[in-house]
Amino acid sequence: MSYTAAKIPATIITGFLGAGKTTMVRHLLSNANGRRLAVIVNEFGAEGVDGETLRNCGIEDCPEENIVELANGCLCCTVADDFVPTMQALIDRDEPPDHIVIETSGLALPKPLIKAFEWPAIRSRMTVDGVIAVIDGPAVAEGRFADDLEAVEAMRLEDPSIEHDNPLQELYEDQLMAADIVVLNKTDLLEAETLPELRDSIAASAGRSLRMIATREGAVDPAVLLGLDAAAEDDLAARPSHHDDEDDHEHDDFESFDVALGEIPSPEAFAARLSQIATAHDILRIKGFAAVAGKPMRLAIQGVGQRVNHHFDRPWAAGETRETRLVVIGQTGLDRPAICAALAA
Repeated sequence: MSYTAAKIPATIITGFLGAGKTTMVRHLLSNANGRRLAVIVNEFGAEGVDGETLRNCGIEDCPEENIVELANGCLCCTVADDFVPTMQALIDRDEPPDHIVIETSGLALPKPLIKAFEWPAIRSRMTVDGVIAVIDGPAVAEGRFADDLEAVEAMRLEDPSIEHDNPLQELYEDQLMAADIVVLNKTDLLEAETLPELRDSIAASAGRSLRMIATREGAVDPAVLLGLDAAAEDDLAARPSHHDDEDDHEHDDFESFDVALGEIPSPEAFAARLSQIATAHDILRIKGFAAVAGKPMRLAIQGVGQRVNHHFDRPWAAGETRETRLVVIGQTGLDRPAICAALAA
């Protein structure tokens, strides 16, 4: 497909917390083969971990000015203030990008963002090339974001007043129902015999047949994900949402906060402690960077539930403050003082 068409294509990458969206975007940048890609990263929380990770990717064709970070937690809530001006600034460059990749917050509803491409300011110049939903295979296989609907219905019949709405489940389904392709990530952590059942479960949640790609570490050929020519903004009726009858939506079911700490003595011990804290306080996600005593390299940390991964990503820059900064994300009601105390212990 040619990327010199009148409309600049944009790919929306959605997916729940920790599914591997940033890793997949980095892989796309690493394999751009001369194609000018720009990336918009929509963060949740003030500490721009994902944007920082991409800006320090060390990829020759990945200039820092092509990584745009919007740290409002929900692009679709601030279309006029943030999204449209950002897109206009990108496409008004002397050398505009060939393709724009939008990595949404893990808490974002995708359909309102697709609708934003109907705005006159960008509709004539851009199109949604495709929507990619990245799924954390092991998390879904463990049923973390899926309800036993039959059991819920049985409980409802026994007690009609019971509250059984699950916003996490609705968010997960909304992301699937908006997608053109589902990237089933982290399949190296799954038993091969579980994949067919998992695929069936995802298709059932989406309510339709979907093209699914099984992968590990987000490694998908850009030729597979870019150039779908879906024009999703013209196909909204085929992408239903639980929130179609709502004028607005809220994210009050989630909260995040930043934590600043000093140097840590051991990556392994710190990761084990993070895992214990996440389990004890039902934390969805912990991510950030850490300074390790006696080490010249910065430690990148990504935690999903009780699974915590870490690696040294780059040297500390001259004059840069050596400190540990984390973003903690969970459902509303997190015990922030207790979590902060546990992290600082």
